[in-house]
Amino acid sequence: MKKHLIVLVMELDRAYAATVVNNETRNIRVKKRNTILFLLLFLLIVFPWLDSLRAFERKVQKGPVNIEADSITYDSNLDTYRAHGNVIVTFTGGYLKADSVTMNKTTKDAATEGHVEIRSEEDLLRCDSAQFNVETKTGTLHNGTIFFDRNHFYLSGKEIEKKGEDTYSLKDVTATTCDGDRPDWRFTGQEIDVTVDGYGTMKHGTFEVSNIPVIYVPWMVFPAKTTRQSGLLFPRIAYSRDKHGWDIEVPFFWAISESTDATLYQRYMDKRGLQEGLEFRYCISENSYGTFYGDYLNDAKAVSETEGDGLLRNWSENQKRWSYYLNHETTFSPGFYIRTDIKKVSDNWYFKDFDLNNYYLEHYGEGRNKRFDKVSFVGDKSLASLESTARVVKEWDLFNLTALAQYTDNFQSYSNDTTLQKYPEVTFTGITQPLFDSPVYFELESTYDYYYRTRGYKGHLFDAHPIFSLPLTYSDYFQFTPEIGFHETKWDGMNTEDGVPGKRGSRELYDIGATLSTEVHRIFSVNGQTVEKVRHGVKPEVSYTYIPYVYQADLADFVGTIPEQNSVTYSLTNTLTARVKDSAGGISYREFFNLKVSQPYNIKEAQRNLSEPNDTRRPFGNVAIEFDFNPFQYLSLDSDASYDVNDGEWKKTNCNFAVSDGRGDSVSVEYRYTQDQLEEINLSLDATVTKTLDFKYVIRRNVLDKKYLESTYAIDYHKQCWSVGVSYSDTSDDRSYMIIFSLYGLGKVGRVGGETSSITRNF
Repeated sequence: MKKHLIVLVMELDRAYAATVVNNETRNIRVKKRNTILFLLLFLLIVFPWLDSLRAFERKVQKGPVNIEADSITYDSNLDTYRAHGNVIVTFTGGYLKADSVTMNKTTKDAATEGHVEIRSEEDLLRCDSAQFNVETKTGTLHNGTIFFDRNHFYLSGKEIEKKGEDTYSLKDVTATTCDGDRPDWRFTGQEIDVTVDGYGTMKHGTFEVSNIPVIYVPWMVFPAKTTRQSGLLFPRIAYSRDKHGWDIEVPFFWAISESTDATLYQRYMDKRGLQEGLEFRYCISENSYGTFYGDYLNDAKAVSETEGDGLLRNWSENQKRWSYYLNHETTFSPGFYIRTDIKKVSDNWYFKDFDLNNYYLEHYGEGRNKRFDKVSFVGDKSLASLESTARVVKEWDLFNLTALAQYTDNFQSYSNDTTLQKYPEVTFTGITQPLFDSPVYFELESTYDYYYRTRGYKGHLFDAHPIFSLPLTYSDYFQFTPEIGFHETKWDGMNTEDGVPGKRGSRELYDIGATLSTEVHRIFSVNGQTVEKVRHGVKPEVSYTYIPYVYQADLADFVGTIPEQNSVTYSLTNTLTARVKDSAGGISYREFFNLKVSQPYNIKEAQRNLSEPNDTRRPFGNVAIEFDFNPFQYLSLDSDASYDVNDGEWKKTNCNFAVSDGRGDSVSVEYRYTQDQLEEINLSLDATVTKTLDFKYVIRRNVLDKKYLESTYAIDYHKQCWSVGVSYSDTSDDRSYMIIFSLYGLGKVGRVGGETSSITRNF
């Protein structure tokens, strides 16, 4: 009897979990304007819980099942098992509780009564009672509520009926991410019918705030696909005072096949016109995939301005603006792959005009974690050039062979005719490695380039630089590493201008160097709760470099010069490293202090003959200082500087200081200085004013030109399940404001008035 009841409980749990459904889609078809807002909000909430329902169903796995009850009986006349009183059924990943469980052995009809509760992983289902058939997987739950922990989502219904394998009907439904009996907001619907991988319909739906109906729609249909579904995506609505005016974008997603899809962007700017864009993504196999994007705009905005570096544009209407981008990667075998990163824009001002909202900013990523969202550059107005590359790479354990083609667009010049392009570049490198079985080490840098440009010198360049070194260690006191390298360079260049002769030649030279270093340290016992010990290390180092003079006046201008050198560089590095113990007793080491000071001494300059009475030798170069200080997670200070000891002036200083606390307050101050070129101060402040109110302030000031680059003020009011944010930004070339309303766990809806206000889709 116990065995049969265990089978009953397994089927009971599977039937309960099967009463939920999964759907993840972000495609919206809206035909009536008066229902747009409701549809957006409703779809935002429907799709996550449909996905969660399917996840709830998947979590129940077959495995050992235990049952406990005050009494278990079998009625032979009705062929029915009954368990009564504090029924507890445990299974893999969860449990079931009820006052009673009954199942007919023949018909497989089952029923539970009283305080029914099912826990599956972190998700929880409660209802008063349920009747279902464990064989057909159909049945009904009464007064049920499901809580999905992963997105803090509640779904309740007076009656939840599973009509078939993938068909469900819910009556008197409410959905929210708010806690409490009186949620700040919720969706309600009189009746919802949905078929997984099909469509759903809702009757008499409302969006309520504090149980007060705000928006009503009598009937709607929505896609309920668990697979990708073609359709409209969420629109973006913004306002820009100077650049675009009203800015509205409506994307359309097209699920072409299992391995390809596309997004069509329709963006209307009332000051510029209609911009049309296309993103096409494909995944040929696990090791071959890519993204293509392109856009086009017949710009109606007339512009007349001169940039700070002298670039002038005087545009009338109907200016053709476009851009395209191709990112592709194919891995043939481990260490052997091809990768392209090709991008081009119509003019030098493309990223200046669209610096706050464009495809490239939205898809920028430094790492390679996301296959399709990894644009390699920041597409804003500070971009000085744009490089397109295509490369084939073959890697071995100690060597690397790369063939590269590169094209560069220079945004700081009217014409790209004099910009050097690489068609192609082939590099072969060898990392530092023992030379056979000897104590001598060997490394190699070698390059072949064909440089091309429309105006000026172009041609071939070959350079090889093998280096041999002999690391020597004297006990634990010091390390001495002498090295010698050989440079072989050949070039063959021609000039595109008539009558200008080409340049062909070669250069041979050697370089000699040596490094002497040691390190002393002492360990101090702290015996703190987390920091046990601190190691203080001091590392002095002296290096010598000698490169003889070689005649190089006959070089083509695409060949880099190697200057004569006879110098010594000293450096002193101080480090503090903590031995840290975590709460579980694990040990780790963290370097929280690093200070390095270095300076070169030019022997050639010290021996130079003085040609004039007031002439002086300046053998000491600039002092370079690098400093990093991170004593704990809430404080960091890093800086680098260069000081000219001859003139007594700072040549460059960059410093960044950040402090924060555990509740979310933070302040960061950045100072950037380059003599006669740049002096800028940036301040960012984030303050948690109350538990529900945050404030943010950003200011960037160009001290050299005595003008502000950016001033941004933002406040964010947030409750447990919703928030509203207001921001105002004043930059050097535009003003904008934005209001964003967010329903937690569902997404953000931006109100017009901001430069950028959008809801994004993950692929």
